[in-house]
Amino acid sequence: MVSYKPLAASAGETVRRAPVPVAADSPCPCCGSITIPNGGDALGYICPVCLWEIDPFLTGPEEPSDQNHGLTLNRARAHYRAEGACLPRLKQACRPPEGEERPLAWLPKKLLPWYKQAARDLPWRRDRDPYHVWLSEIMLQQTRVEAVKGYYARFLEALPTVQALAECDPDRLLKLWEGLGYYNRARNLQKAARLVAEAGGFPDTYEGLLALPGVGEYTAGAVASICFGRPVAAVDGNVLRVLSRFLADPAPINDPAVKKRAKVALETVYPAECPGNFTQALMELGATVCGPNGPPDCGACPLKGQCAAFLAGKAADFPKKEAKKPRKVQDRTVFLLRCGGRLAIEKRPARGLLAGLWQLPNVEGALSARQALEQAAAWGTEPHDVLTQRHRKHIFTHITWEMEGFELACGREDPRFVWATPEQLENDHALPTAFRQFLEDTI
Repeated sequence: MVSYKPLAASAGETVRRAPVPVAADSPCPCCGSITIPNGGDALGYICPVCLWEIDPFLTGPEEPSDQNHGLTLNRARAHYRAEGACLPRLKQACRPPEGEERPLAWLPKKLLPWYKQAARDLPWRRDRDPYHVWLSEIMLQQTRVEAVKGYYARFLEALPTVQALAECDPDRLLKLWEGLGYYNRARNLQKAARLVAEAGGFPDTYEGLLALPGVGEYTAGAVASICFGRPVAAVDGNVLRVLSRFLADPAPINDPAVKKRAKVALETVYPAECPGNFTQALMELGATVCGPNGPPDCGACPLKGQCAAFLAGKAADFPKKEAKKPRKVQDRTVFLLRCGGRLAIEKRPARGLLAGLWQLPNVEGALSARQALEQAAAWGTEPHDVLTQRHRKHIFTHITWEMEGFELACGREDPRFVWATPEQLENDHALPTAFRQFLEDTI
């Protein structure tokens, strides 16, 4: 193992050392949790749960050095500031002095009373019905709370029970989901609903919920803790952002290993008496105070007295993320083919992007007006005029569509398409936002 240069102990400081050399991803000799890098050569590895400082100043591969000092929190702060380092884990620089709580133990102590006062009145929080909580969590994936509220109310009005969802016509379900995007969520909702209805109710364990189609670790943790009182963490981007700032953790939050470690660490401090409130308090803090866009509102944060990044004056520097690959950009030409008051639509292929959904006819590439007329003629629609031309853009997770749209007056309804009236487009056929945006000024 690497031998690190020790820091001299100050008079009166407690000397603490790990009893055996331990590497990252090995069990902590104090509590058995998996160790992680502490963020710099000066402090080696550390346990994220009990904060035991591990293998920081070894002189050889077998024995800890007598210089293996446990630094007090204030001294660790001073050292990192003097060195100009990124202040990794100020609260975790060493095992805290006797009588001080573990940093993560502050979370339920501070957040539960804060949440009681500060929680937003959201419709899915008004009961603990697993159908309501599960539906809201699926809808909230990749979608803002304000946007979800209306969809949630309309969906429950149409499908008030999990049995109604299980029996719903798939096309009607997609129409109810129209505009929320990520349509596989809706399909998996129905698959799961059928299993739940057949079983006579939702599974009440994390493992049982995780086995349902479309339910990942976060959703399973949320439903298990909120609806069934299971002390299981639900770790999403909001929670990871809170933890990253609270611990001044330089690890990138979009690394799956970081998410896994966060779940393990959080579950050591989950309150058995109210795990659901703790889950929602963490979500609420990340959504409303420790937010993703712009600097956090540290002045309103109940954790500001214990937050390592705030105390270091570097809250805006966290969280860290690994750079994403740039999205691929694809040019497409979209056709609004009008004939006798109807508009041409068609089903997309059963596999791939927007699988099985309705779409406006479109082709790859950016066509000119003349080329668009030629393409429509090749489809047998007998186009005779370009009514409008407009540009639109739609961003998917991994690709961006740059779309040129042509509204064409046509003389023939070719049977390769479905020719829908404005009422049918409004009430019956689910068009993804990528295509519906072309109809905003025309229907």
